[in-house]
Amino acid sequence: MRGIGLIMLLASLLVAPAFAQDEGEKKPDVQVSYIDIKPSFIINYGGTGKLRYVRCDIALRLEGGPSGQSQVRHHMPYIRHAIVMRLSRTQDEELSSMEGRELLRQDVLQEVRDMLIREDGEQFVDDLLFNSFVVQR
Repeated sequence: MRGIGLIMLLASLLVAPAFAQDEGEKKPDVQVSYIDIKPSFIINYGGTGKLRYVRCDIALRLEGGPSGQSQVRHHMPYIRHAIVMRLSRTQDEELSSMEGRELLRQDVLQEVRDMLIREDGEQFVDDLLFNSFVVQR
């Protein structure tokens, strides 16, 4: 029994440095920051008929350090416009499930990225997060 414990101890000592190297290689030196888009978005959606509203708070996850932040802040009015236009085209089916909201989030993210690429040739935005999401039907 002592021999098995000793073998396992030696094996763990030999394997641990290999995992430490792999973990070190996987972590690039990337600066990540977040920008909250303020004020909150309050948008009517769904076309004609009964008024329906979405209220959401959105944050952008950025990579690229201060230059990315500067460019995103510079284009914030255009980013807000792109988000408002996309959210106003939303239909009830998109908002009725978590999967639909996730697809909406990805679509809004792509709208923002496309706009930044058109304007600056780089997209800077790694992800878009809904910090709150309220629907009134």
